[in-house]
Amino acid sequence: MYLPRQLISHLYLQLLQSHHPLSPPVLILVALEPDALCACRILTALLKRDYIPHKIQPVAGYGDLARAGEELVKPMQTTNGGSGGVVVCLGVGGLVDLSEILSLTGPEEDDNDVEDMGGVEVWVFDARRPWNLANVYGGEAVVGQPLGEIDANARRKTRGVDKGCITPSYKSGNGGIVVYDDGDIVEEMKGEREAYHALIDMPEVDDDEDDDLDSNASGNEDEVDNPSSSDSRKRKSWHAEEDESEEDDEPPRQRRRSNSGSLITSSPTQQRRRPHDSSNSSRSVTPTSDSPSPALAKQPSARSLKRKLLRLKRKHEGVLQRYYSSGTSYSEPISSIVYSLASELGREDNDLLWLAIVGASSLELSGRTMSGVGISNASESGGSAGWGGERGEHIRQILRDEVHRLNPPDPHERDRDIRAEINGVIPTTARSPTDKSIRISPEPRFILVRHWSLYDSMLHSPYLASRLRIWTENGRKRLHKLLAKMGVSLSQCHQNYTHMDMELKRVLRQRLLKYAPMYGLDGLVPAEASGHATSREGWGFVRCWGWKACLSATDVGVIVGAILEVGPEEAPGAWDNKRLSRPALEANAEGSTASDLSSLLPRFWSAYDALSLTSDSPTLLQESLPLAQHLHRAILRTGTSLLSKHQIRHLRAFRIAVVKDGPDVKLFTNPGALTKLALWIAEAIRVQERERGGSNAGSKRAAGTPLVLAGLDEDRGLYVVVGTGGGGGVIDFAALSKRREERREKKEAKEKKRKEKEERQAKRAAERAEREDDDDEEEDETEEESSESESESEDEDESRGNSHLLRNRFGIAFQEVVQETNTRVRIDSFEHCVVEVQKEDLGGFLEALSFRSVVG
Repeated sequence: MYLPRQLISHLYLQLLQSHHPLSPPVLILVALEPDALCACRILTALLKRDYIPHKIQPVAGYGDLARAGEELVKPMQTTNGGSGGVVVCLGVGGLVDLSEILSLTGPEEDDNDVEDMGGVEVWVFDARRPWNLANVYGGEAVVGQPLGEIDANARRKTRGVDKGCITPSYKSGNGGIVVYDDGDIVEEMKGEREAYHALIDMPEVDDDEDDDLDSNASGNEDEVDNPSSSDSRKRKSWHAEEDESEEDDEPPRQRRRSNSGSLITSSPTQQRRRPHDSSNSSRSVTPTSDSPSPALAKQPSARSLKRKLLRLKRKHEGVLQRYYSSGTSYSEPISSIVYSLASELGREDNDLLWLAIVGASSLELSGRTMSGVGISNASESGGSAGWGGERGEHIRQILRDEVHRLNPPDPHERDRDIRAEINGVIPTTARSPTDKSIRISPEPRFILVRHWSLYDSMLHSPYLASRLRIWTENGRKRLHKLLAKMGVSLSQCHQNYTHMDMELKRVLRQRLLKYAPMYGLDGLVPAEASGHATSREGWGFVRCWGWKACLSATDVGVIVGAILEVGPEEAPGAWDNKRLSRPALEANAEGSTASDLSSLLPRFWSAYDALSLTSDSPTLLQESLPLAQHLHRAILRTGTSLLSKHQIRHLRAFRIAVVKDGPDVKLFTNPGALTKLALWIAEAIRVQERERGGSNAGSKRAAGTPLVLAGLDEDRGLYVVVGTGGGGGVIDFAALSKRREERREKKEAKEKKRKEKEERQAKRAAERAEREDDDDEEEDETEEESSESESESEDEDESRGNSHLLRNRFGIAFQEVVQETNTRVRIDSFEHCVVEVQKEDLGGFLEALSFRSVVG
């Protein structure tokens, strides 16, 4: 089921009304990523204010999710002695069937495959796409009837649910899976919704029977002449087929293979069809033979009805298959959705708004765009405009409006604040000792500029490094020339930014705007603001804690990400000693998962504490600054080494690089740190390709080249592999509007053609009733098949028009390689473009991968 955006507070208010002291605590399953962490902080703040007990369980991957389902969720079910409850998934499980992986349904021993989830209701907040349609349009639970008396169609008759969409009359309590819609499901997935429910309502029919019908068509003329007997046989055969295995009618499931060889479903699959009432199914496809209308005296044959049913089935399955195979992408940050819930409840404040801003700002740092994990074409725009294109900027504009609403300027300091905004001064101090407000700031594309020297901040900026080629000696000289043109001496730029000359900091932005374009750095800082202060596109956010600290949202995202990816126990100076002194990790799948979880849990809680809302000072964030600086120094060193030594090779479909030696090799065994290194290298490669030009320059400038980066984990004897897309994430809304208009005109023309066809069919049916000629039926069937294929072609073109982004398909390509080769691969990450490959199998894995489509 899915909850529309306008009803976002519906279930929470019902939880609040039904809660009592003996109610079980709300279980929150949280992914180990900054956006999910911020959403968790917002949600727990709401639960604490309403005195609702809750329990937080970090989840590192699908293995942890299945274990949490078995150990924590299953005992909550009323069928297992529990009292039901609510489970909240934050950044977890949107791509898989949660009823299966969380053990919400028992073994499928009965024919009535209607799920009793034991009063457990699962709320799903996830920005990853594509959705698992079994969660979106299924996920309903039916309770209160003996198992043998359950109506097979009861799940579709649940009160308050219309084809998976929750309405205001819905009452929680029976359990089920509820996906929180950010608007995409209602606006963009109407075709998938219709196809999904059409397949569920469709009677069982075997695809192989179509060939049998064609081969036996000439020998079955007597069946055509006697439609009533044929129809009765058809009803009997379709009903009998429902007792057979349903797996043959499903699209092939994509699976992931663990090191132990077990198969775990890891990608969206079509929900299995439920048994239907045979009489209802027959009536839906077979017209009555005693109709008084003379035009229906001659009924279509069973063969033509079955062929039509098969065409409809294939058409709907094709819609779902295209949706699943389009590749991964990201939608609205879940921290923004949970903040919308707080706002709907009237609980918004500066603390919750700041968490939403940090969560949204963290997406660009980890390369999460509307085309999946990869670099974004919007990075040329300046500021933080790299994430989400127009939609991302729209969400950031809403956050800016919230900042101005919750942080009105002091009337006595209004003129000073306006002058500072007009001049574009980067704020580094608070207005007063008690100032904890959030402000809009013209943030440059530097890393930790307030907490580093200006030189180091520019040097470690991925945006600036790729365009100046900072990994070369000439690139360093260009950086020195840029600083000299700006009038910044080397002694000044090597000081901590807060200690630089005040006048120099005041004019820094104007000088960057003037001189940066000379070096191809047009997007280094946001453009000049125009109009009202609320319309400052590309501007970032800053918050101060009195005189104690001043941090930007991007700074906090960088620090929290470093805590999760490197770990608070790893001091920059003691990295090698600590890591080398640890015992070797187990090579098997179970031991590897347990070791991963034991090392990641302290990181999660450290990052969770660093985002504390009760502290008067962000002490833990400040203490973790050296950790973030250490990570970005390692990215610069390793990226420079790979580029300068020409260790990046170009295969058929992507470029490949391997990190297997150097002082920082152990650091990049974490998928998050390895992804940031891959994005740094991919940005440099894209700029190089753009500068070279050539015959394929146009397409490469638009999309770039996908990159596969492998990091060696010597302790476990495997490579961590990440695949990043080559670009995308920007929608040309003018072109999209034009395409929508064209599709609307095509739809009107198709509707007109359909009406004309119906009139012709009615006329021919009357003629057939008079002369009893079977040839017309064959002609009609051929014409109908041609019309259906034409309709499918138009729908496919429409679907292709919607897929205007080159999405990351590495997750699909990885699973195809695993299914067709004997490579030992573990796919456990929620990020499906991340896998672990045994050391000896890397070569064969990459060779097989090079023949796959990795963007689409």
